[in-house]
Amino acid sequence: MKIMVVGGGGREHAIIKSLKKNPDVTEIFACPGNGGIAADATCVAIGATDIEKIVAFAVENAIDYAVVAPDDPLVLGCVDALEAKGIPCFGPRACAAIIEGSKVFSKNLMKKYGIPTAEYEVFEDMTAALNYLETAPIPTVIKADGLAAGKGVIVAETLEQAQKAIDDMLVDNKFGNAGAEVLIEEFLHGEECSILAMVDGNDAVLLPSSQDHKRIFDGDKGPNTGGMGAYSPAPVITADKLPMIKEKIIMPVVNELKKRGITYRGILYAGLMVNDENSNPRGPLAKSGSTVNVVEFNARFGDPETEAVLPRLGGEFARALLNAAKGCLKSEDIVVRDEVAATVIVSSAGYPGDYEKGKVIELGRAGEKAYVYHSGTSRNVCGELVTAGGRVLGVTAVADTLPDAIAASYKLVEQIHFDNAFYRRDIGQRALAAKEEK
Repeated sequence: MKIMVVGGGGREHAIIKSLKKNPDVTEIFACPGNGGIAADATCVAIGATDIEKIVAFAVENAIDYAVVAPDDPLVLGCVDALEAKGIPCFGPRACAAIIEGSKVFSKNLMKKYGIPTAEYEVFEDMTAALNYLETAPIPTVIKADGLAAGKGVIVAETLEQAQKAIDDMLVDNKFGNAGAEVLIEEFLHGEECSILAMVDGNDAVLLPSSQDHKRIFDGDKGPNTGGMGAYSPAPVITADKLPMIKEKIIMPVVNELKKRGITYRGILYAGLMVNDENSNPRGPLAKSGSTVNVVEFNARFGDPETEAVLPRLGGEFARALLNAAKGCLKSEDIVVRDEVAATVIVSSAGYPGDYEKGKVIELGRAGEKAYVYHSGTSRNVCGELVTAGGRVLGVTAVADTLPDAIAASYKLVEQIHFDNAFYRRDIGQRALAAKEEK
């Protein structure tokens, strides 16, 4: 099989490395890929949102199927355009990707079908939003409706922070059209984690749970980022919760879209907040009354969750994606190893704000169960591997226990060097602390 992967970050690198394990895969192309992905696939200098060129390349090179990984090309209709040329795709069409492209659409769907989530109100008018804030509980959550490169969600811990977030979106137009509507949401207490469900239009197979670390600094302090690390599985997602998550959260979305004539094929990502005896810290129960609530839905593999989840999968990953794309996924297509994975993100200093690029990278040597996924790298004129993004590398280790996985990941991180490299030093520590507390 000849496969094309659209995207060029750590998530795509993890997907490509997993695809390579299938003996039926003869060639993998990445559009655009990056400096590290080039070691595992043929990188093509086509941007992930240049849909016309992506389609032309796929047709010219007789691609057997494509994996469209990032949110932007999904929402812009990359899958629609490829399928129109007869190329099967793993990823939802634009009409289905709206589950991520519009938070208002997603929340309204959840409200209509009783999917547990935070209470919310939607505003287009600045005055109305500010008036609502005067009586809203603090902390509160302010969200831009559309895609905002992971920066359109603000957890406001004071009224002033909430007011500024509203002003940034509705007055200063900080996120463009993505912030033309804003949601003010109930703040949910508990442990945030995620489930990736592989969907074939009719049914879903849940992949292993994971937990991301959003904030830039240790102790979950500082601004939100695209993710500074992750581990899988998430201890708060106990086995008894999985049937409820599938039946009450994942399948209602799949079935309702199907009723509307929309076939969802690809990954349905459920960002969840768990608040029960397994969560730490705890707090007031959500107004929904549920111990598991949806924070958000995404229409693709999460990043860096993917870097922690995929190394735990066995079986023929490439075949599973193709079966999902063709609407014939079976539960036995997904094999989960009884192991634990931990991922540490190595970033450029200054991220998620301004950061420098072009720093020469020295890589460590990954072992049999350790992986270095490239998120933001390129090659300079001398052919040296250099930094090219805020998040530079995702370092993953797989082991029998979480402490061992964390230790192995950090051991590899310590072998990586570039000027002003930064990483959190407490990935997975909340899970370890919660386990000790019990």
